[in-house]
Amino acid sequence: MIKFSLLRAMVVASGMLFSFVAVTPANAEVQININRGNVQPLPIAITDFMSTDGIGAQVSQVIAADLQRSGLFAPINKNAFIEKISNPDQQPRFEDWKVINAQALVTGRVTKEADGRLRAEFRLWDTFAGQQMSGQQFFTQPENWRRVAHIIADAIYERVTGEKGYFDTRVVFVSESGPKTDRKRALSIMDQDGFNVRNLTNTKDLVLTPRFSPSRQEVTYMSFEGQQPRVYLLQLETGQREVVGNFPGMTFSPRFSPDGQKVIMSLQQEGNANIYTMDLRSRTTTRLTNTGAIDTAPSYAPDGQRIAFESDRGGRQQIYVMNADGSGQTRISFGDGSYSTPVWSPRGDLIAFTKQSGGKFSIGVMKPDGSGERILTSGFHNEGPTWAPNGRVLMFFRQAAGAGGPQLYSIDLTGYNEQLIKTPTFASDPAWSPLLD
Repeated sequence: MIKFSLLRAMVVASGMLFSFVAVTPANAEVQININRGNVQPLPIAITDFMSTDGIGAQVSQVIAADLQRSGLFAPINKNAFIEKISNPDQQPRFEDWKVINAQALVTGRVTKEADGRLRAEFRLWDTFAGQQMSGQQFFTQPENWRRVAHIIADAIYERVTGEKGYFDTRVVFVSESGPKTDRKRALSIMDQDGFNVRNLTNTKDLVLTPRFSPSRQEVTYMSFEGQQPRVYLLQLETGQREVVGNFPGMTFSPRFSPDGQKVIMSLQQEGNANIYTMDLRSRTTTRLTNTGAIDTAPSYAPDGQRIAFESDRGGRQQIYVMNADGSGQTRISFGDGSYSTPVWSPRGDLIAFTKQSGGKFSIGVMKPDGSGERILTSGFHNEGPTWAPNGRVLMFFRQAAGAGGPQLYSIDLTGYNEQLIKTPTFASDPAWSPLLD
């Protein structure tokens, strides 16, 4: 595992070198109101960062791809650029950028320090106001240049939208290979854009339901190692792995509590499944539901006070919400069809779900009281939503009719910006990390 020694958001506060400036000219500041239902992407020009070895252009390409994939920015084709930036420290010719309707402009450079580290610098300009909006510099090892690009994209996203970005994150998922009759599955991890994929486990044993800790670079997942279903904890930095516990019967959908101190899961015993929590320090378990139905897929609210889960106690799978101690179990889904895989948004305002109705599987969201249901995408088989840490984008997996295997997609809350996340193999069951430290 690569250890990052990156100085996140190291700002040099001087008039000449990347001071952080918040510009608020009247009626002119570049910004995007992402709380509106239909957001017009912001035209933005992202120049090739100055460098001597081509790495600057690669950094710029990653920044542009991140921002475009969000659906909120529309990077302008470089062939339209009039001014050629030769010194990113100098103020650009704003008229040249206004002509091509670039409402924002990004310039920068990537250089190598004497100690071998890379230094990446950028400036974000408001072209119509004619002023700098922000500027920062970052240091890292050369092999981590893609991560620097993601962090710069996050800084631009946050400055323009007022919301935290989500580009400096990773996704753990189940990679699938081989024929459908003998599919091999391994636990894998990648950057949120599908790059830097690597396996965390081998394909010898079946793995299911990986989930990220909200507070550490740690995942929990199910494995059938030795033909015995167990829940494991895996430290991503060290590769250290431990068994959470050996439970009789099957274990489903382990997921962390918001503070990372507990794991909540469904345990199947005597033909039914109920929801339990386990304290990771004392290894004591607490039972939260006690029915003859199948209660599974629990997910905490970000404040840890409530839990969403699915249950067929009413005859078919529906979404329920209860207090963290198991009290107040209340059904919240009442639409046609069945509902499953509820996942609470990091913002606390929505619950994502999978819905099966009319021969289709849909990914949707609803408020915690069940109101405001919206379907974001539908198809032959869509399942397993997971939230980006800013609560604005979902990732899920899709199996198309007749296709060889599942693939990962992302979609924002408008439902208009759906993106395929390319992976080397088939992929399912994604889980998004928090922002990296």
